[in-house]
Amino acid sequence: MAKRNKASRGKIILVAGGAGFVGSHLCTALLGSGKRVICLDSYLTGSPANLVGLQDDPYFAMVEQDVCDEIDIDEPLDQIYNLACPASPPSYQADPIHTMMTSVTGTGNLLRLAERHGATLLQASTSEIYGDPEEHPQQENYWGHVNCTGPRACYDEGKRAAEALCFDSLRAGSVDTRVARIFNTYGPHMRPK
Repeated sequence: MAKRNKASRGKIILVAGGAGFVGSHLCTALLGSGKRVICLDSYLTGSPANLVGLQDDPYFAMVEQDVCDEIDIDEPLDQIYNLACPASPPSYQADPIHTMMTSVTGTGNLLRLAERHGATLLQASTSEIYGDPEEHPQQENYWGHVNCTGPRACYDEGKRAAEALCFDSLRAGSVDTRVARIFNTYGPHMRPK
């Protein structure tokens, strides 16, 4: 369970993958905008170093857990951001089955959590859902050109499945979801290799 001070402040937001490169910046921005933040991360590719300075904030809590395991947060949640998944080829190819399950099982777990709490969910997706695209730039309605049996499939197809789960949940009316397809990013907290 999350350890936190019972301070009263704004919306409560869960950031899965919050100790990662993009997730740690999101945690900082959300705290800066008056939100209470619960960071959930397994530290598989995220780092406690990315959270230095946040852990002393009374509106920040850390839960060390893999999204592939059932998630139980006892505080009411308003929003969930899913950034949990290794994103660089060496990281996601190190354990391709876990990478795929992080996207599929992890997203499923977070969608069920969102439904229980009546929270909205934002799924961080990737340009890799387009695979080796045959059109540039890619329009959002382009379905891509993905090799479903290649060494990158664990990430590409995992993220495509996560998007499908989110859109199915939205169509079913069980969770208000959105998907952000993040393209190549770089900056502070990025692992140098």
